Amino acid sequence: MIVVTGKALAKPETFDEIRRLSLEHVHRSRTEPGCISHAVHIDCENPLRFVFVEQWADRQALTAHFQVPASREFVKTLRSMLSEPSTIQIYDVTELQMP
Repeated sequence: MIVVTGKALAKPETFDEIRRLSLEHVHRSRTEPGCISHAVHIDCENPLRFVFVEQWADRQALTAHFQVPASREFVKTLRSMLSEPSTIQIYDVTELQMP
């Protein structure tokens, strides 16, 4: 499984539009093959920071997600509305079952 986390800091005047676009993006992404989960949250310590958490079945599914035109457009639009560069981390994980 692949886990992706990302952070994006909005300008106060772009917050509402970023929220709208982010929700549209995660709802669309959830329908893609290999998407286990895809969510966006607001940071409790900095209410202008969006936090993305995604789970993908494998690297192939994530690579396909990055190639979807709507995903590419979302990233391009998001970058123009932020107060600082966004960050993304990609992890290859093994799920452990607890006894």
